Amino acid sequence: MSRWSGKPAIKGNSEAVRMALLTCSTVGITFVWGVEQTYCTAYLLSLGLTKSKTSLVWIAGPLSGLIVQPIVGAIADESRSKWGRRRPFIIVGALLSALFILVLGFTREIVDCFVSHEDSARSITIWLAVLSIYCVDFTINAVMSAARSLVVDTLPIEKQQTGSAWGGRMSAVGHGIAYVTGAIDLPATFGTFFGDTQFKQLTLAAAVGIIATCFLTSWAVTEKVLLDTREETEKEGVSTLKAVRQVWATLQNMPPRIRAICHANFWAWLGWFPFLFYSTTWIGETYFRYDAPEEAQASKDRLGDIGRVGSEAFIWYSIITFAASWLLPFVIRSPDEEEYTKRPPQSIKVLVEALNKNKPDLLTAWILAHATFAATMIWAPFAHSYRFARLLVCLCSLPWTIAIWAPPTFLGVEVNKLSGASHNPSARHANGIGGGAGDIELGGLLSPVDKETTQGGSKSNPSGSGELSGIYFGILNIYTTIPQFMGTIISTIVFSILEPGKSPELAHHAHPDEHHGTDGPNAIAVCLFIGALGAIMAIFQTMKLKHL
Repeated sequence: MSRWSGKPAIKGNSEAVRMALLTCSTVGITFVWGVEQTYCTAYLLSLGLTKSKTSLVWIAGPLSGLIVQPIVGAIADESRSKWGRRRPFIIVGALLSALFILVLGFTREIVDCFVSHEDSARSITIWLAVLSIYCVDFTINAVMSAARSLVVDTLPIEKQQTGSAWGGRMSAVGHGIAYVTGAIDLPATFGTFFGDTQFKQLTLAAAVGIIATCFLTSWAVTEKVLLDTREETEKEGVSTLKAVRQVWATLQNMPPRIRAICHANFWAWLGWFPFLFYSTTWIGETYFRYDAPEEAQASKDRLGDIGRVGSEAFIWYSIITFAASWLLPFVIRSPDEEEYTKRPPQSIKVLVEALNKNKPDLLTAWILAHATFAATMIWAPFAHSYRFARLLVCLCSLPWTIAIWAPPTFLGVEVNKLSGASHNPSARHANGIGGGAGDIELGGLLSPVDKETTQGGSKSNPSGSGELSGIYFGILNIYTTIPQFMGTIISTIVFSILEPGKSPELAHHAHPDEHHGTDGPNAIAVCLFIGALGAIMAIFQTMKLKHL
């Protein structure tokens, strides 16, 4: 087994502060995702790409997740950096993400500095924009992989659900910031010093956000340092090829419950992929097809208008998601609650026990989330008004809260069990999740010798080492990205059939001599409908977990 030096710690004098600092990087990550998901589809369409070609660009997301997260996770698992296994990847990934999101926002200006011919500049601008999206996705996936594993490594097993819930809250905050800022006319509010378009100023804000939040988490958290690993690791060293072999071997020998979690996540993401990448554009298109007044139709910044309309709808979505991420953990039973329960005061014992007895468990909530999403998105092709489309989006906020909360919670519990963690209620305060001030240690109850060097995987370790968290979360991400490949192929086919030309809502602004009709069903709405069918399959896959 592995040997460790030191113990994990988080700055802060309360559980809420420590959890917020531990998951703060999620705000920056989701801010970047929010800007990309809200504006980049419309941005590429405004450059003149067809919807079918634009859908192929979004292979960047699943491709980066398929390659980056498991490999980065496996390499980080065996990193012996004095700064810890996760934080170096978070910092470097954040800096690179900020750089590439800025390149994406100022693509035209960068190209104009080197290319004067108009047609050539237009073509190069498209290619640079696509390349920037790929670079953003690859680097942000590295940050996400390390940030997720940092939570699993740091928290004891009975706090995995709390950590995942806080991750969901911070995700809602990040999306909320992205949508609120996207709904404001930034150039009119702040002037053009930071960019003359909405998109440029948003990318600048996203770059600052990802750097600030990732540095804050890295400053607040102290990791255990890996001293040495198993004997074969010492012989082989850490390499990308070795990491790939390790991922493949783990994929073939996953425990049944982890495999079931991954399968359920697979079908769920077949539905969530088109929703996350196309729904803001869909709302904006619906508005301009059915509800926009004449003065809005004559706007010169149609990209900014579609982004703002979509962002306004998603503000409500984010508010509901944020509220749900706070409230749902109090009314949903943790996966490990049967083994770890906090005794209530005698005066309210009967009431608390009655409430706990009737709480739905997280698995049931996950199944209901799939069903709610499916029942909502089935109506997408029938949304012929902006208000109805906005209502459908808002109804998906509750299932999304569960979708980003349940899989990492279940996986975090299983990974900690594999690492030798055990439930130890008496260690609750000793491990720093409950009281005290300043830097709080999270290693559990250890002997004086173990406080210097800890034998990883020990049965007496209540928090576990999280030794395999990187590789297992990378594998979970594989089961998140493969359905995105499938969704990309499906959406490409749907767009090619229903909207083979350039986007009718955007293309004539970039190419005034071209005209494209808006007859027939909206192609994005059809993709959302197909995604609902995937959510139905996810219901049956998730139900299998009840029997394992």
